[in-house]
Amino acid sequence: MLNLMRESVRKCGIREIHSHVEIFDGDLSPPGFAAVVLIDESHVTAHCYSESGLLAIDVFTCGDHEPDCVAEQIHERLVSENGRIVLDRRQRIDRF
Repeated sequence: MLNLMRESVRKCGIREIHSHVEIFDGDLSPPGFAAVVLIDESHVTAHCYSESGLLAIDVFTCGDHEPDCVAEQIHERLVSENGRIVLDRRQRIDRF
């Protein structure tokens, strides 16, 4: 997932600052992972809740780049690699 997020950021012409993923084995925290790509305009995050079968992705940008580009890159790749993935909700909040 982290590589997909990084590729999506790059394809959208956004500069990556740092990235990290933390895997949760279910011992101290519920199983799943959290991944983040810090960009020069904000961040892209993914949180996997394995027990629920949910993957939440947030894309925030503050500059000239549109978050929809990154979100669409991620969505298209996930669906193409696993046809069982279903988009439950997508919400765009206008910049403030």
